[in-house]
Amino acid sequence: MRAYARRYGADEENWGIAGMLHDFDYEMHPHAPQHPVKGGEILIARGVDPAIVHAILAHADYSGMPRVGLLDRALYACDELTGFVHACALVRPGKVIDGLEPASVRRKLKDKGFARTVNRDDVYRGAAELGVELDTHIAFVVDALASVASEVGLARA
Repeated sequence: MRAYARRYGADEENWGIAGMLHDFDYEMHPHAPQHPVKGGEILIARGVDPAIVHAILAHADYSGMPRVGLLDRALYACDELTGFVHACALVRPGKVIDGLEPASVRRKLKDKGFARTVNRDDVYRGAAELGVELDTHIAFVVDALASVASEVGLARA
């Protein structure tokens, strides 16, 4: 999320916070519609920026919260794809993200058995709502994860 904030000239701190917090309530409330609604209630009570709370609520289609701003669309676009790209890297030799190509990720997207809990429709719709080509979006997410590979366990040992 911070990488997309830089790309769009947005507030990196707020976008990073949105990315970090968007699923914080998932273990407590793993089922719709409680997640992310219950999490949103907690964040509001704790004084989190309303724009961040809105983006978190809008990242789930069933919340009824429309994605109106760039932060909303970016969080939605990155949510499923980031986890999917991470999974793609973990099945590569050495479990590294370095060198992962968009074509490889696209092939894995077609394999319904791979990372089957990832909603492919959300991946495609996310790129479309953000207004970027899917390959461009995949490459951007890969590059963003590669820049923090050692922090997220995807770097060469």
